[in-house]
Amino acid sequence: MIPLLPLLVLAACGKHESAPQDAAPLPSVMVKVQTAKLEPHTATEEVVGTVRSKQRAVVEAKVSGRVLEYTATPGAMVKAGDLLARLDVQEIQAKVDQARAMLDQAKRDFDRQKQLIASNATTRQEFDAADARVKIGTGAVSEAETMMSYAKVTAPFDGVVTRKLADVGDLAMPGKPLLEIEAPTSLRFEADLPEAILDRVKLGEKMSVRLAKVIEGTVSEISPVADPVSRTFNVKLDLPQTEGLRTGQFGRVLVPVAEVKLLLVPQNAVLKRGQMEIVFVAQNGKAALRLVKTGKVLEGRVEVLSGLEEGEQIIVSETAKLTDGQPVTIQP
Repeated sequence: MIPLLPLLVLAACGKHESAPQDAAPLPSVMVKVQTAKLEPHTATEEVVGTVRSKQRAVVEAKVSGRVLEYTATPGAMVKAGDLLARLDVQEIQAKVDQARAMLDQAKRDFDRQKQLIASNATTRQEFDAADARVKIGTGAVSEAETMMSYAKVTAPFDGVVTRKLADVGDLAMPGKPLLEIEAPTSLRFEADLPEAILDRVKLGEKMSVRLAKVIEGTVSEISPVADPVSRTFNVKLDLPQTEGLRTGQFGRVLVPVAEVKLLLVPQNAVLKRGQMEIVFVAQNGKAALRLVKTGKVLEGRVEVLSGLEEGEQIIVSETAKLTDGQPVTIQP
């Protein structure tokens, strides 16, 4: 009798399932590639600063008096000589009236002396004294009228009123600011540079300033002394006329500090998946996935800090359709 257990084992060995079918091969994708290479780049240090007007002024009264009227408000565009405010100066008006009255009297005395000198009825000394009083009176009227003109506070140059520092009814006097005005078309960027990088900045040199967009500024002033508290030097850069540029805007000036080489790749070649950054490289006819770490973004290209070697063929098109190991055909 044949034992039962060996028969069962033989039956189990002869009974097997068919192997699953192989997965369908991935289709080949036509791609473009670019060789990764180190490129020279000027390393910069960013220093924060502010856009300010090159021409700005604090407008004060030249005489004392109550503010009667403001004809310019913050944001108003004004021309040189436009009326900004008017003061109540009754004391000066009284001096103008007095000076004019004295001049009229001096002129009448002079006319009388001129008639008397013609008939030898007065002395030459009296005639000269009358003439002198007319000249003194004319000067006094001119001085009083000049002081009276200061009751009208006018714009020193074409610009825009940025601040109003007093109200109607306030007492204006020399040394007390009434308004602030600045020229909006003549702007510059001001930043405080640390001593360590000050030697990298030269007068007349062009430097990039990053605001809403990057524009070029020209170094026009470098402070010869450091701020005793921050130990920094104030540097000013003239800015070209740019639409949308306004005083008070925050920005950064890019100060060149060294020449370095960076591994740069097109920005569209880097994919972000969650917290990971990846690129695909063409290797042996297939797309190989690489995890990378990126740095600065420079004009459509991004710096690769790690995960990629110089000379590798980076895939720069159809990257969203690729998976690791997928066949690729490189476009000529």
